Amino acid sequence: MFIGELSRRTGVSTRSLRYYEQQGLLRPQRRASGYREFDESDVATVRRVRILLAAGLNTDLIREVLPCMADEGAILAPTCEEMAQDLKDERERLGRSIEQLQAAHAMLGSIIHAGEPVTARAGCDG
Repeated sequence: MFIGELSRRTGVSTRSLRYYEQQGLLRPQRRASGYREFDESDVATVRRVRILLAAGLNTDLIREVLPCMADEGAILAPTCEEMAQDLKDERERLGRSIEQLQAAHAMLGSIIHAGEPVTARAGCDG
């Protein structure tokens, strides 16, 4: 199938599919004309990539873990122990990022709250 058909079947833009190819996540065959030709397994690969992106993984990590992922219904499961550890490490990194964002959110809330009396006296619209 050509890239337009893969796009239609997966709901992913052709631009994203080209990006996945550039990142080494998809490896279509090339016809003599230069057109990409994808096979049925690429539909499943795109689905896996989308799940891993939604889980917060970047394309470099996805490229590493993708070969060790098995479909388990609506979710994926790691099949290699070292990949499972990489995923746990990534989850910890995401947790730290969430904590930092929550702290920044709270600080910004404090700043906004502290400024409310000042802006009210000054007649500023917020």
